[in-house]
Amino acid sequence: MTLTQDQKERYLRHIMLEDVGEYGQIKLLNSSVLIIGAGGLGSPNVLYLGAAGIGRIGIIDFDLVEISNLQRQVIHTTQEISTPKVQSAKNTIAALNPDVKVETYFEKFSAANALKIISQYDFIIDATDNFAGKFLINDACILANKPYSHAGVLKYQGQTMTILPHQTSCFACAFDTPPPTELNPIFRAGLFGVIPGLIGCIQAAETIKFLLGIGDLLTNKLLSIDAKTMQFRKINVSKNPHCRVCGLNGIQELKDYPQ
Repeated sequence: MTLTQDQKERYLRHIMLEDVGEYGQIKLLNSSVLIIGAGGLGSPNVLYLGAAGIGRIGIIDFDLVEISNLQRQVIHTTQEISTPKVQSAKNTIAALNPDVKVETYFEKFSAANALKIISQYDFIIDATDNFAGKFLINDACILANKPYSHAGVLKYQGQTMTILPHQTSCFACAFDTPPPTELNPIFRAGLFGVIPGLIGCIQAAETIKFLLGIGDLLTNKLLSIDAKTMQFRKINVSKNPHCRVCGLNGIQELKDYPQ
């Protein structure tokens, strides 16, 4: 594969980087990424990975655009209220970069479909907004040996880490099991609109770095951000040999967690 003249102009600033160049950009165009969730965290991932020229992007979400989403979910517009988020996200990428093939899944990510869907992609992005989804994504990626980026946001804070199955610590090494559903605060709390933008951009950067094989990834570390104080903190997360998911006697099959 060689770049067209239009592509050389579109990706010029990437090509100018000594550790990317035309070869690296071609690598991105031949890569595939699955974004699970087309909301606050999904938005910056859709925008920046689409702009970067990831050749094939899958987006899975079963929600419709609501007016309350627009404070932070910047891939959607007022005109797209009541339309599926996956279609709105696809429209955004199509307008931004026609090089990118977009595959949409207007369905819930579950134990029944997880392995079939993620098997088709090189890298997975957790852009969900609930604990059940996050633990299921971790389980599926460990079973399928798929690298992925975890992230979570709440109020003014966010966190992210990158997981390389069987090489680094996983999400369950840091957080063993989901909290009881009655303690889940996400849907009963506010959210500073730019926090998912900050965290999602870091996820997109980690994705591109992984696909290109450059830089240091957020492996075995949880990056925590507080937008009120602008404190960025890295917390070491050791791989647990007895982890219930990735340990010696880890999981063998998927199950849905209580929502």
